Amino acid sequence: MTTLRGRWQFDEPLSRHTSWRVGGPARRLYQPADADDLVGFMRQLDPDEPLLWLGLGSNLLVDDAGFPGTVILTQGTLDTLELRGERRLYAEVGVSSAKLARFAARHDLTGIEFLAGIPGTLGGALAMNAGAWGGETWSFVRRVWTLDRQGQIHEREASEYEPAYREIRGPVGEWFLAAELELTPGDGAAGLARIRELLDQRAATQPVGQPSCGSVFRNPPGDHAARLIDSLGLKGTRIGGAEVSEKHANFIINRGGATATDIARLIEQIQETVERHTGIRLMPEVRRIAGEQA
Repeated sequence: MTTLRGRWQFDEPLSRHTSWRVGGPARRLYQPADADDLVGFMRQLDPDEPLLWLGLGSNLLVDDAGFPGTVILTQGTLDTLELRGERRLYAEVGVSSAKLARFAARHDLTGIEFLAGIPGTLGGALAMNAGAWGGETWSFVRRVWTLDRQGQIHEREASEYEPAYREIRGPVGEWFLAAELELTPGDGAAGLARIRELLDQRAATQPVGQPSCGSVFRNPPGDHAARLIDSLGLKGTRIGGAEVSEKHANFIINRGGATATDIARLIEQIQETVERHTGIRLMPEVRRIAGEQA
């Protein structure tokens, strides 16, 4: 049996690892030493063990009951980032989206400046086809490496996946390990300036620095979730410690002491109110992780 080199934690509160700062304990949390260590871990894992992959913990609402299985923490460990030729970057899934965007610009590669404003890792960006300001992650993906429950690594071309709005469809039973992105050579200084501009815009329009998950709802066709929520006067609506941001209506912030239940109830109240007045059912962008049903 392979000796594992990563770090174990037991009954670890997931509120320490999610951007909303809510969520009960994980039965086990494992932070692999590197990709090879993760392969060994997966080969020893009980095939029936519930499994949750976690990067920066944005776009995630973990139940107050926690997660009755094993969480794999990728952020801070699966962080290899390197050039592959003149136009391509190789990055593991624990690399933050912001670091990836800046790395590209510093090497005079352009196109993914938008990732600097997405509060997550490459793993999350791949899994949800993260996008902002007109850009989407999978527009730049050329191939990915994935890992299955048996600890087998698969190299797959981007053509094996079907990107959609805030989701990706492809082979099931596999998790992303790394990706190769193809970018456009250009003016790196202009790219860094564009990143600063986008971050300034984000700071001016979003509740940066307050615990949130990012955007809560997907934009419905031809409209914006924030506009619908704002038009109904829902900014500032509060349940427990959860509040609809006064700065951006598609953000729910933790004002202090919020629970996952508070946030879930506020999400449902927004959905019901918007649907009652407009006939539009807003679909959450955030992924909910149930407790005993996970």
